[in-house]
Amino acid sequence: MSDPTSQATELAPTAPPLVLFDGVCNLCNGAVRWILKRDDGAVFRFGSLQWESARSAIVARLGAEGLGELPDSIVLVDEDGLHTRSTAALRIAARLGAPWSAFAVLMVFPRPVRDGVYDWVARNRYRWFGRKDHCMVPSPEVSARFLPSE
Repeated sequence: MSDPTSQATELAPTAPPLVLFDGVCNLCNGAVRWILKRDDGAVFRFGSLQWESARSAIVARLGAEGLGELPDSIVLVDEDGLHTRSTAALRIAARLGAPWSAFAVLMVFPRPVRDGVYDWVARNRYRWFGRKDHCMVPSPEVSARFLPSE
């Protein structure tokens, strides 16, 4: 499986960062709720990786080559391209401001080390946190920040 942690394709500077997540994973849904609470500037937009609209958003921003093989846990698409796994998580934290931006210092660790820890959690997330039968439905207060669901 290829790891498109970063792609050189640039996005329009006005495109909001897009967080794509596993919509049936309780840990991932909790992470989205956590980000929503701390994203004071309402910078991020969200979508489930299970939604066709998520894949369409990647193609619209990066072209068809942007899709590649996506992980089933977390993806960030921002002005610097597509980021996955630990890089996505740390870049999200960096944009949330203090104190969360301090986690960006973990980028000094080699990506294989960071992704090894990330992958271990990702492999066990359903067992540890459970999963839903359906993707989360955003509350009316934040639904405008989500891609359309199918």
